[in-house]
Amino acid sequence: MSEIFETPNVIVVKVGSSTLVDDSGRPDRAFIGSLCEQAANLTSKGYRVVVVSSGAVAAGMERLGLDSRPSDMPGRQACASAGQAALTEVYAEQLARRGVPCGQVLLTRRDLTDREGYLNARNTLGKLLALGAVPVVNENDTVSTTEFTFGDNDMLGAIVATMLNADEYVILSDVDGLYTANPSTDPEARLIGRVSEITPQISAMAGGVGSSVGTGGMASKIRAARAMLAAGIPMVVCRGRGERSLERVVGGEGLGTRFEAPRDAQHENARKLWIGLAEMPRGTVTVDEGASRAVREGGASILPVGVAGAVGEFRSGDVVNVTCGDTLIGRGVTRYSSEDISRVHGLKLDVIARFMPDKAGLPVIHRDELLVF
Repeated sequence: MSEIFETPNVIVVKVGSSTLVDDSGRPDRAFIGSLCEQAANLTSKGYRVVVVSSGAVAAGMERLGLDSRPSDMPGRQACASAGQAALTEVYAEQLARRGVPCGQVLLTRRDLTDREGYLNARNTLGKLLALGAVPVVNENDTVSTTEFTFGDNDMLGAIVATMLNADEYVILSDVDGLYTANPSTDPEARLIGRVSEITPQISAMAGGVGSSVGTGGMASKIRAARAMLAAGIPMVVCRGRGERSLERVVGGEGLGTRFEAPRDAQHENARKLWIGLAEMPRGTVTVDEGASRAVREGGASILPVGVAGAVGEFRSGDVVNVTCGDTLIGRGVTRYSSEDISRVHGLKLDVIARFMPDKAGLPVIHRDELLVF
């Protein structure tokens, strides 16, 4: 494996399509210029900034002369191809005006599910940062398929932040942050300034997808926040078009909603984070309340006796979601296939050993290969 570059003072900032484009649906060059100026100012102060940028499809629509977003996959991928080139040109031009080089990094989830590919991507980003460049990262929508997409750039930004062990992850959005209710319909909705744990109540406050030009929404930001809390990386969601929002957040100003675990919280190691964030889940293992408590509060492995069942088809060695009721509690590497689980769920290990000797003493998911959210 090649050299791994460790870079301090890393800030990952994700800007969504609804923030990046103007009212006409075209990329807002004035906003991109402001963002690049803030990135350059932070770079001059010793920070290393990574921009995770949406907006490729919108930029491609403009470049290809289309009035509406294509509904078919080849059409969207064609727009992404043209748009990625257009967006990179704008970022590179705006950063160059301020004496900062720009590097484009396009990723697919397939790149990151392979451990070596994950480390290679980390090395590339780390080297760009070490050379003083601002990497502009986006999903490679021209080749991504449904099975291997990140789903939205909120999670892509979370994976990049984890990959680089960032000091902070900032999501520049079209909302001020997380509210107790929808502020456009509830006049008593209030902004939540700080969140230290993703509870069912917090999850319920998140709605669906956002604007017509984006794929994310507050729900996707909550998923990203859950990952950042596990990684021990503070995350802020704030309105991107506020006055110098990025610089103010990095400077410690209390904008938006800050997701940050308590100081004494245990943070997960790099392998668990890779399992939980970069790998694709192939199915779901459902556990009962007792097993859920043992996992969340006691750091236990998941034993067959606490498993209620499985959803989907998967093999031993695959990554699966772990749920209790409707709640996602973790993600890990299963040592049982879905077919195995249909035979052994609810049984003790000594019973299983009688008819499946190869599974003697083997938990369904060992705690060392389980990322608990």
